Amino acid sequence: MPNGTIAMTYLAAAIQMNAGPDKAANLERAERLVRVGAARGANLVTLPEVFNWRGKRSEQAAAAETLDGQTLTLMSRLARELQIHIVAGSITELAAAGEARCYNTSALLGPDGGRIAVYRKIHLFDVDLPGSVTVRESDAKLAGADVVTAATPLGTIGLTICYDLRFPELYRRLTFAGAQIIAIPSAFTFPTGEAHWEPLLRARAIENQAYVIAPAQFGPNIYGYSDYGNSMIVDPWGRVLARAADQEGVVVAPIDLEYQDRVRRELPALKHARLRADLA
Repeated sequence: MPNGTIAMTYLAAAIQMNAGPDKAANLERAERLVRVGAARGANLVTLPEVFNWRGKRSEQAAAAETLDGQTLTLMSRLARELQIHIVAGSITELAAAGEARCYNTSALLGPDGGRIAVYRKIHLFDVDLPGSVTVRESDAKLAGADVVTAATPLGTIGLTICYDLRFPELYRRLTFAGAQIIAIPSAFTFPTGEAHWEPLLRARAIENQAYVIAPAQFGPNIYGYSDYGNSMIVDPWGRVLARAADQEGVVVAPIDLEYQDRVRRELPALKHARLRADLA
């Protein structure tokens, strides 16, 4: 497509993985699955949260990278070679010198291999479900502060990560900033995912009349609990277009921006929002 021309209909892919502490193995699987998505015709391929490494907190500093590190360099090369856009799920990004905590960071890469946008997870998962899951993400991670959208030839893409899903005000701000497609790379725990994953994904899609692409981790992890998986692509009417089985793999679905325009035109709820000024 000519530079700057919006592709009104194309395919998007969501990758499902079970990443662990072996970064080399994770990256090999991620590369293979990105290639599968591209081979199936996807112009936009999305990876899950922390797809390149999930390990012990004591090993975080050694595994963390800069934006120019091994992982995003590999993903940039793949985007350029395959001529696709990639949402590189999230990585553990080194913060300022002397800061032990890191950022949980997602990057959007273009078909020229360039970094279009970077988003650092705003909402950190500090939860204690007695007898089930205890997580304190803020012990090891710093919170980001910026709401991030990026205009691309595939439409305007909004970037979020996992626990952000529970905060609708972020998604409304993304939508009023122009987002048509919202990425939610995740590692949702099984107890919370079984109860809330699909309802929340569909709600974010419906209330913002946006495509939601949610690649996820699945299965038992190094922390002693399981991730829910069920990677999904949801359309602006809230229909689940694709859902991953309980295994590693890739799901693909069409993104139809003409259909989205029709949904927003025929049910103009976004135009009727009376609190827009409060979200600017």
